[in-house]
Amino acid sequence: MTFNVTHNDPASKARTGIITTAHGEIETPVFMPVGTQATVKAVHISELKDDTKAQIILGNTYHLYLRPGLSILERAGGLHKFNGWERPILTDSGGFQVFSLAENRKLTPQGAEFRSHIDGSKHFFSPEKVVDIQRIIGADIIMAFDECTPGDADYQYAKKSLDLTELWLERCVRQMATSEPRYGYEQSLFPIVQGCVYPDLRRRAAENVTATKSDGYAIGGLAVGEPVEVMYEMVEIVNEILPENRPRYLMGVGTPINLLESIERGVDMFDCIMPTRNGRNGQLFSINGTINMRNSKWADDFSLLDDNAYSFVDTLYSKAYLHHLFKASEILALQIASLHNLAFYQALMKQARDHIRQGDFKSWKNSLIIELGKRV
Repeated sequence: MTFNVTHNDPASKARTGIITTAHGEIETPVFMPVGTQATVKAVHISELKDDTKAQIILGNTYHLYLRPGLSILERAGGLHKFNGWERPILTDSGGFQVFSLAENRKLTPQGAEFRSHIDGSKHFFSPEKVVDIQRIIGADIIMAFDECTPGDADYQYAKKSLDLTELWLERCVRQMATSEPRYGYEQSLFPIVQGCVYPDLRRRAAENVTATKSDGYAIGGLAVGEPVEVMYEMVEIVNEILPENRPRYLMGVGTPINLLESIERGVDMFDCIMPTRNGRNGQLFSINGTINMRNSKWADDFSLLDDNAYSFVDTLYSKAYLHHLFKASEILALQIASLHNLAFYQALMKQARDHIRQGDFKSWKNSLIIELGKRV
């Protein structure tokens, strides 16, 4: 994997770049739709490629390991062959799911013991096993195994958690170096910067991951309950240390405003379930703010969902029609709303890239977030 910065915004840390992987190039800043269980919920692969112009999607080690299982994925030739997605894939290590979904989990220096949220069966993830699982899944970008510290953790817990994450990272790096890809193409490991909301721990973590000389780096443990201003502060602290010639991935973030504010601070990659989860619950993101499609005000509004530059979707669907589908509990409502939101996020990233290239990203962002924060 390679990364080249192509443009820098003169008034901020925002930049554009190109990540080159075995499955194609990725223009950054980029938003990755979340395909946790080998699918982005309610969206066809062809729609991801053609309608939203997604460049890369995310899969999850914990969920794919449990179902459909490694045997099926390996026999299929990896996740790309299994779900038909031909572009790059990034896999989350499963650490967040182990610590948030699994019950009766036990953490030790050796790894994490947990019970499946599906059937209660007992499993064990070591750093080495997590790397091997992601090798089998066939991800272009593999995440190191870590503990995602809660946003309200006290200092001693956060420090102990970081100690464990750094111990596991050493073993992930060693396993990557001594193991081989399964399907004939190279895979890259991204270490994860933890440290909760404590600047000294974040600096220590950023310096530690930089020492691994990896192909890219992730910032984890944010948007998990801490104030948004603290999240931005942690991003700034970490990005002052992470190398400028490597991509920076802010995990699990977030709203359109979060994305733009983080791009200004030097972040290149994002993922979040928000576009699809919120869409399935009737919330649309738009250039004018968020829209609750269940609200009766849309019952006789025949204006189109997509009528501006911030969408790739060519559709004739009106707000009144989508409102009706939600009220009637039609499955198509979930599909249309999910596709709309994903297309909006991708269009927002394209506009961000365009304005960085033009050199006016910061002024564009400052004017746009006023509208994005509204409820229509």
